[in-house]
Amino acid sequence: MGILDALWSFVVNRREQLLVDSYLHVSAVVQSLLLATVIAVLVGIAVYRSPLGSAAATATAGAILTVPSFALLGLLIPFLGLGVAPTIVALVLYALLPILRNTVLGLSTVDPAAVDAARGVGMGRWQLLTRIELPLAWPSILTGMRVSAQMIMGILALAAYAKGPGLGNLIFSGLARLGSPNAVPQALTGTILIVVLALALDGVLVLLGRFTISRGIRD
Repeated sequence: MGILDALWSFVVNRREQLLVDSYLHVSAVVQSLLLATVIAVLVGIAVYRSPLGSAAATATAGAILTVPSFALLGLLIPFLGLGVAPTIVALVLYALLPILRNTVLGLSTVDPAAVDAARGVGMGRWQLLTRIELPLAWPSILTGMRVSAQMIMGILALAAYAKGPGLGNLIFSGLARLGSPNAVPQALTGTILIVVLALALDGVLVLLGRFTISRGIRD
């Protein structure tokens, strides 16, 4: 039996479990992405007017990104145990930098003329932020979200080390059983599904942009 036949046979025989694992994988990524977006945007709003604050915030988020996945999970396990908790925390931490950097960039490059015009019609600081600055910065923020989504989709596979959810368990199990009949199809299936899910989620975020970014800004 060729590798493609073995792969197809494995998918057909395990389709229900693959659907469950795929759902858990996407769910963990989406939850982590939303949490990271909230945190990064709030931090970005707090520091974008200060060059020193912006540099410190992005440097801190960048430093977190340099920590190897296994090391970060290993540091979190003693405090959070195994399973979902350390996985989500690790993914949120890794997702912060692209979103934070793009939030600061988007807010700091808002056209001063638009800000002055808003102030001229009597908008306060909160109205200016929510009705002018954030909408104009949203395309940049969304780009950061897309980068983070692709990144943590792959990183989540390593969370199998901490008994995390998703398709990483499939890959690790297959690699641990190399030499047995289903080992390679199992690892390949997990890898291919992660790529497919990453592309699908990116497509959803692109559609989100088309519905939430005004035509004038998009064009």
